[in-house]
Amino acid sequence: MKKLINQPENSLNEMLSGMTKAYPDYLKRLEHTNVLVRQNLDNQKVAVISGGGSGHEPTHAGYIGTGMLDAAVAGDIFTSPTPDQIYEAIKAVDRGRGVLLVVKNYSGDVMNFDMAKEMAEMEGIEIDSVIVNDDVAVEDSTFTTGRRGIAGTVLVHKIAGAAAERGWNLQKVKAVAEKAITHIRSMGMALSPCTVPSAGKPNFTLAEDEVEIGTGIHGEPGTHREKIKTADEITKELFDQIQADTPFKKGDEVAVIVNGMGATPLMELYIVNNKFHDLLKTLGVHIHQTFVGEFMTSLEMAGMSLTVLKLDDELKSLLDDSADTPALKIIKH
Repeated sequence: MKKLINQPENSLNEMLSGMTKAYPDYLKRLEHTNVLVRQNLDNQKVAVISGGGSGHEPTHAGYIGTGMLDAAVAGDIFTSPTPDQIYEAIKAVDRGRGVLLVVKNYSGDVMNFDMAKEMAEMEGIEIDSVIVNDDVAVEDSTFTTGRRGIAGTVLVHKIAGAAAERGWNLQKVKAVAEKAITHIRSMGMALSPCTVPSAGKPNFTLAEDEVEIGTGIHGEPGTHREKIKTADEITKELFDQIQADTPFKKGDEVAVIVNGMGATPLMELYIVNNKFHDLLKTLGVHIHQTFVGEFMTSLEMAGMSLTVLKLDDELKSLLDDSADTPALKIIKH
């Protein structure tokens, strides 16, 4: 294992400290926790919280700021945060307007966020949650009942965060977040594995000429392995799976993400995006917004995922609202 770390057991703590030192105008850390919260919390809005295992940066703390999240709860690497840590985040950002939890569909995350939600309800905090399950690769997988939540979660952060920023009540923020979830589809692939520092060895193996299609963000098995093909061929293969699940048709308007898994150069992601756009345009689908980069990574795993969000006027308007976070900035013109 060759990594730029000190002691593996200190990686999470040192990473969170490093993030707050990098973005002091955006982030502050709750004392004695792995919770980062937004500086200058707005008393007039619903709070939006997300979180999960670390190793997916900039998800989730990178999206704390105006128009997105109010807090993010970090678990150990690829491990769900504990209910008590989530509960601390809820208490820290609740301003009496309610709290929405945005949870990726992994069994540990769902269970622990549910437990924290129950703890908050017992304290009289108005709270609700949504579960993101955008990955079309497999129905059930390692650590998951139902589809996994992957890079499309970032778009839910954006939609819910914008609705909260507009002053919508908790029921309306949840409703629009759920609408976004029903319209998001993603699928990923891996070129090479990653190494969790505490394990010290790759979490799976691939032959030099192999790729895995449908891999999860923790290296969970996908649909199959195959010989590596061109970027265009792999992009079409992933897109065809998304299209088979929820066909996009002429006249539809979408937002798309080409997401790097941590070790894939931007040049290659743009090559993928070139084909991705062509495939959608061939269908007569209009691409309203494109995001290319690393939004939800898997440590240093190489590979990428494609995400498509079908827009209506409401989702499009919320997506276009301004956002100012360390990892995503949108300037409304």
